Amino acid sequence: AAPPGGGPPGGGAGGRAGGRRRFDLTLNLNIYFKSIWPTVFSRAPVRLGFDRARSRDGVWLVANRHIGPGPRRHTQDLFLEFLEWLGVPGEPLEWRLEPTPAERATQAAFFAPLEGRPVAAIVPASANAKKDWTADGFAAVVDALEHDFGLRTMLVGGPGARETAIARAIVERSSARPLWALGDGVRRVLWLLEASRLVIAPDTGPVHMARAMDVPVVGLYGHTNPWRVGPYRKYEDLWVDTYTNPGEAPDPGRAEPRLGRMERITPRDVLERVERALARYPARERAAPAGDAP
Repeated sequence: AAPPGGGPPGGGAGGRAGGRRRFDLTLNLNIYFKSIWPTVFSRAPVRLGFDRARSRDGVWLVANRHIGPGPRRHTQDLFLEFLEWLGVPGEPLEWRLEPTPAERATQAAFFAPLEGRPVAAIVPASANAKKDWTADGFAAVVDALEHDFGLRTMLVGGPGARETAIARAIVERSSARPLWALGDGVRRVLWLLEASRLVIAPDTGPVHMARAMDVPVVGLYGHTNPWRVGPYRKYEDLWVDTYTNPGEAPDPGRAEPRLGRMERITPRDVLERVERALARYPARERAAPAGDAP
């Protein structure tokens, strides 16, 4: 945290955001080497990070205060340990993530042509290709959702070359032709997800955005451990988990990736979770767009 009068953001060591500012405290919630430099260049007298056993790449060396030793848990639980160290209550958790009034107006205009038909948002790609499911699998799910479940499907994500290529493959291989909603802006993704009946996605950021807004998430996990990085404290019954071996107890302490597991997920697995989501989680009431109130 920067004390009052610490100076405006400027250049210099540490980048524009912190070069000339003075900080009392730096919280390093990361465990990888890339977090070393902002921690060091913050020049804070107190630099708090994870203990040696739960960090990697020597990251613990640049912290001069450490979270006490403990088990590896869900990533959100690890972050909450920082609040405990600081004496800040961590419960109840509130994300308070929702569209602004202006975004709700844009949202209403975007979805108006669907005339109230429920939407299944599909996030076709993550930041790591090894976490992604197959285009063929998604195409089969799109067709079933459109023809058998009465859901309008929508592809959501950024404009990156890889996710665009995967989305195009899904469109080409499905007969239903999902709605194309890929584009720039995290806030745009937020209001697209918020208006959806459910979300289907691999291990990627929009999963947590949807969970924060109480939109049911069918999470696809094989490469990464859903008990460590899945939607926090909710929708475990909707996960497709091929990471955990049959008969193996769920363990959020497992952080190692498991290669070749995403390909084990079948369209039937996903559709079973969709059916469960529709049965167990009623459609939410959303706020009216600005200007629609009586």
